Amino acid sequence: MKALLVHRLSPDLSGVELAEVAMPERRAGEVLVRIRAASLNFPDLLMTRGLYQAKPELPFVAGLELAGEVIAADPDGPFRPLDRVMGGNKTGAFAEYASLPPTALRPIPDGLDFVTAAALGAAYGTAWTALVEQGGLKAGQWVLVHGASGGVGLAACDLAKALGAKVIAASGSPEKLGALAAACQPDAVLLAQGRFREAVAEITGGELCDLVFDPVGGDIFDESTRCVAFGGKLLVIGFAGGRIAEISTNIPLIKGFAIVGVRAGEYARRFPERGQAIREAVNAMAAAGR
Repeated sequence: MKALLVHRLSPDLSGVELAEVAMPERRAGEVLVRIRAASLNFPDLLMTRGLYQAKPELPFVAGLELAGEVIAADPDGPFRPLDRVMGGNKTGAFAEYASLPPTALRPIPDGLDFVTAAALGAAYGTAWTALVEQGGLKAGQWVLVHGASGGVGLAACDLAKALGAKVIAASGSPEKLGALAAACQPDAVLLAQGRFREAVAEITGGELCDLVFDPVGGDIFDESTRCVAFGGKLLVIGFAGGRIAEISTNIPLIKGFAIVGVRAGEYARRFPERGQAIREAVNAMAAAGR
């Protein structure tokens, strides 16, 4: 079968190639899936560079999230041939077939196509975990979303709007601001360059933001500490900007805000009932067209 194979770690994808590899052998207890769609997430890129917390043994097939149909499964297992499934297992999604444990898969709700299903788990699961589970999002609150033109940023904007929040979609690229306004219909867009605290204050009428969703880090994190309202939360999603920021602890003390680290996958593993509830909530919203 064809697969996107990582044969060596590289900063420029030079160690990644489209290759012919052997079909995966389904072990007892596993589910063999014909992959119909796979989504590209930032951790996929990090893994090709060896910069992600999960470090698969080389060579490996990239891709952590997929949707497809069951080809073979144990007769006493939860899935049957031709069942439509979504999920993933850190690697193996960028291929024609994958064999996974049933715990890594779940049924695709009626009304969702393969492409939509493949894009839900990582991005929208992370957004829900951050904003709702750990952020305690309430309707009417101001939410500043950095990296809003990326996958998880767009998901955060969509989710926050659907739940009644007032959303500021931020990007460091002037060219992306117009597209952002059309893509997620935020209450405002923000060019996140240099000192943007005053712009946030103007947009919010001086209230600043109850939640700041930050997958970028670095200078964006530094300035975002000035944009959080008293009692708010700065949600640390990642460091796509490359620099891991440091902070003087007097800043959150004086401003009375919390810095919250978000690891959606680990959260779901440690609290499986909450993880299941998150997946069901995201799927229900997608099936309803929200």
